[in-house]
Amino acid sequence: MLLTVLLQAVAAGVGLSKLGAAIGAGMAVIGAGIGIGKIGGSAMEGIARQPEASGDIRMNMIIAAALVEGVALLALVVCLLVLFL
Repeated sequence: MLLTVLLQAVAAGVGLSKLGAAIGAGMAVIGAGIGIGKIGGSAMEGIARQPEASGDIRMNMIIAAALVEGVALLALVVCLLVLFL
C-alpha cells in the first residue's frame, strides 16, 4: 500500500520530501494522541489508588500533556514548512 503511494507520488512529480513531510505530520499527531492517552490513563490509575493526591496528580498530568502537545505542534509546524516551502 505504501509502495503504491510512493510510486504514484514519484510519477506525479511530487517530491519525496513533500510526501515525507505529510507522513511525518501524521505520525506526529498520532504519537501525541498516544502519549496524551497514556498520560491520562496513568493519571486515572494513580487517582484511583490514592484519591487524596488527586490534585497533585491532575496538575502534573496537565503539565505533561501540555509538553507533549507542544512538541507535537512543533513537529507539525516543521513538517508543514517542509511541505509548503
